[in-house]
Amino acid sequence: MSSRRSSETSKEELQSSNEELMTVNAELQNKMDELAQVNNDMASLLSSTKIATIFLDNELHIQRFTPDATGVINLIQSDVGRPLTDISLKVEYPDLVQDARAVLASLSMKERSVQHESGTWYLARIIPYRTATNVIEGVVVTFIEITEQKRMQAIEDALAFSRGIVDTVREPLIVLDADLRVVSANRTFYDTFKVPPEETEHKLIYDLGNRQWDILALRTALEELLPQSAVIKDFVVEHEFPAIGIKKMLLNARRIQHERSDTQTILLAIEDRTDK
Repeated sequence: MSSRRSSETSKEELQSSNEELMTVNAELQNKMDELAQVNNDMASLLSSTKIATIFLDNELHIQRFTPDATGVINLIQSDVGRPLTDISLKVEYPDLVQDARAVLASLSMKERSVQHESGTWYLARIIPYRTATNVIEGVVVTFIEITEQKRMQAIEDALAFSRGIVDTVREPLIVLDADLRVVSANRTFYDTFKVPPEETEHKLIYDLGNRQWDILALRTALEELLPQSAVIKDFVVEHEFPAIGIKKMLLNARRIQHERSDTQTILLAIEDRTDK
């Protein structure tokens, strides 16, 4: 009798243990499903940003990367685990490994503008990879395209350069963009033709004032002669302006192609020959 009771007790304990084990396994499976979902969500999020991202461990071995990273660095899935030094780049960034090591040493972010072999510009950013427990386990390298920002900066630099030239010239001088809109003019221009800057800049040259610059000879010079030769020398224009009367002018113009961008500007110098 005692043996039967002991056997039943053992069966009950075993059943209870099995039930507990099943419960633990179910909880573990739920955790694994949640973790898989989180990983999928993170992978989808990283892919949706369209930002080339590479995760490196403390030895600068590749841990994972986003699909867009393959457009910046020659990567395939089998490269996971390989050192970064073994991978060739599609961007001009010879100091990438050195900068990554510096970030690991200082725990400070590094940024550089780098150019792709296709001409596209990227902002390369390297930051330490911190775990939830604030442990450094490598670095994250991202490449964000900044081609448009670079182009705009090149334009701003070109305009600043043009303004510097304009302000040093004593004769009336005006800078036009490729669409013949006024980028800037010097003080002599404003003083000579009695027009304020706010009514001049960003306007089509023919629309200035009461369209007093809508002169057939000027149109001929800018729209027919200049595109053919890139330079106009001593082109004579005579016109009566409402505020200052008749002016006889010599126009000298030059098209300028800026090397660091696709932009063009036109430098137009106006020499007053009325009294000569």
